[in-house]
Amino acid sequence: MEITNLLKSAERGSEVSIDVDLLDDESNPSFDVINYAINQQKKRIERFDKLEDYYEGNQDILSKKISSFDYNQNDSKDTKVMVNNAKYITDIMVGFTTGNPISIAPGKGKNIQPVLDTFEDMDIDAHNTELEKDLSVFGCAYELLYVQKEDEVSKVKIGKIDPRGIVVVTDDTLDHNSLFAIYYQEKHDLNGASNGYLITIFTKQNIITYRTKVGSILGDSNIAYKETSKHYFKDVPVVAYRNNEEKQGDFEQAITLIDAYNRLQSDRLTDKNKFVDAILAIYGATLDDSANLKDGVLEFPAGKGQDGVTAEYLTKTLSESDTQVLAKAIEDNIHKTTYVPNLNDENFSGTTSGEAMKYKLIGLLQTLATKQRYLTRGIRRRLQLVQTFLNIKGNQVDCTGANITINPNIPVNMSNIIDNIKNAEGVIPQLIALGWLPGTNDPQELVDMLNREKEDNISLQQKALASQEPDKIVDDSKGDVSDDNSNDM
Repeated sequence: MEITNLLKSAERGSEVSIDVDLLDDESNPSFDVINYAINQQKKRIERFDKLEDYYEGNQDILSKKISSFDYNQNDSKDTKVMVNNAKYITDIMVGFTTGNPISIAPGKGKNIQPVLDTFEDMDIDAHNTELEKDLSVFGCAYELLYVQKEDEVSKVKIGKIDPRGIVVVTDDTLDHNSLFAIYYQEKHDLNGASNGYLITIFTKQNIITYRTKVGSILGDSNIAYKETSKHYFKDVPVVAYRNNEEKQGDFEQAITLIDAYNRLQSDRLTDKNKFVDAILAIYGATLDDSANLKDGVLEFPAGKGQDGVTAEYLTKTLSESDTQVLAKAIEDNIHKTTYVPNLNDENFSGTTSGEAMKYKLIGLLQTLATKQRYLTRGIRRRLQLVQTFLNIKGNQVDCTGANITINPNIPVNMSNIIDNIKNAEGVIPQLIALGWLPGTNDPQELVDMLNREKEDNISLQQKALASQEPDKIVDDSKGDVSDDNSNDM
């Protein structure tokens, strides 16, 4: 099925909405509800597979007829060129969005240090980068929070889940509240044959694990075993993220342009290769045994008639200049459609200032603004889940009002920013001016640091003055010591 058809027929993402009245027990969903959700999810896997193939370079150009004059698909002269614009788009988006660590500052008077320490143990920056990659490729991403014991200490862990193996079941209200999540994995024996599925249900209180005998359909006769345990997040410990409102990947709308660019470049090289085997047409003579090939030149007796003998190759060539114009137009449309600039373009020279660069990146910055809003929404839910677990362990954590800052990884002219902060003194409050510094989470902390530095400098100066005693003059004639600053008597 073509990707264009998939976009029309399948809902994107791995969420499935149901009527909550169909659940007899929200903490223990029935087999019918679980099977329905998994079956709905499996209908969307083809789209996910195609998007992943395009990112990894397994694109249509490598498996389909690539030129209008290729009569033999097995012709060795056919050249298949794949320029992976999909990977370029995603890698640039991921770098711009999460190249700088996401900063989280507490709300006024709130304590979130235990949460930040937990995130540091998780290596949360690497996790955020992997999460953003899924968002860019698939248009959605999912993470699971779980508890693991290390040295007899229970710690919160986090893992990214492939959207092809997770289903988040929500109610059918406008809020789409999470009811439970299903994580399913196909198991294999040592010979690689399918050996049932491991299906884990995450409700707001429990973790229910089923192991099927055959396939993924749950039923009383197809259960090898069942285990139930509790978790302490007091909510479904799966966080769903979306790349945009439509849950589309960053290069998804440009797939036809990517295919067109690959076909054009392939045809150019195929045309060059086939020129070598072009048909030689000879007029006014017939090749027979008298023809002689000597030093690459075909020699034969002169033909009869006024025009003599002529020869030429029958070729079908592409106009190189026209082809280059078309290739440039397609490439420009790829960048225009995805808002990802071509950083190899002459417009991005090394002498361009940081401020001028922002105007060239205006489309990308607008896209990032949308991505950041949805990313921030998911991170807030992540904070709430971790806060709940830590407070059960006796911590006093409050993540409400936390300030989440996602700074795009774009070139910054620090000297200009510092000059602007200096020039703003006496005109703009220092608290606002210091907020211009990139990566600043808490300008008040910077103000406090500056005040402490001033106090330390004043203290050092006072100590230095106090340590300087008045100069002494020794009167050898009287054998006493007098102060040179004393008044003459």
